[in-house]
Amino acid sequence: MDHHSCQRQQADITQINRCKVRVAERSDTFTYLSKALELAGNPTRLKILYLLYKEKQLCVCDLSDILDMGISAVSQHLRKLKDREIINMTRQAQTLFYSVNREYNNLLKPFFRILDDQPSLALI
Repeated sequence: MDHHSCQRQQADITQINRCKVRVAERSDTFTYLSKALELAGNPTRLKILYLLYKEKQLCVCDLSDILDMGISAVSQHLRKLKDREIINMTRQAQTLFYSVNREYNNLLKPFFRILDDQPSLALI
């Protein structure tokens, strides 16, 4: 038995067309959202984003101390987030501070709420 074949009796053309339009209308939003979720899918980058969200801004040394990671490792994660414009960088004297881009801040807020509401969420 082939589990990859479709056995429908009749296609709902109205539904199919409605869904095609819905997906096409949101093409840019799918790209925008997937860009953030792709990078946030890494546990270290998700931690970085969460910390930046909660603290508003941190420097690489702060993140290195908090995460018990080397500065170069943290910097690589920050670079990936910055290259995708998920985080911003500002300079204050000699120090570079990072913060979550406002649009992504709003987008990621529901995920961070889960972390705040259920800090030890276990897989079921």
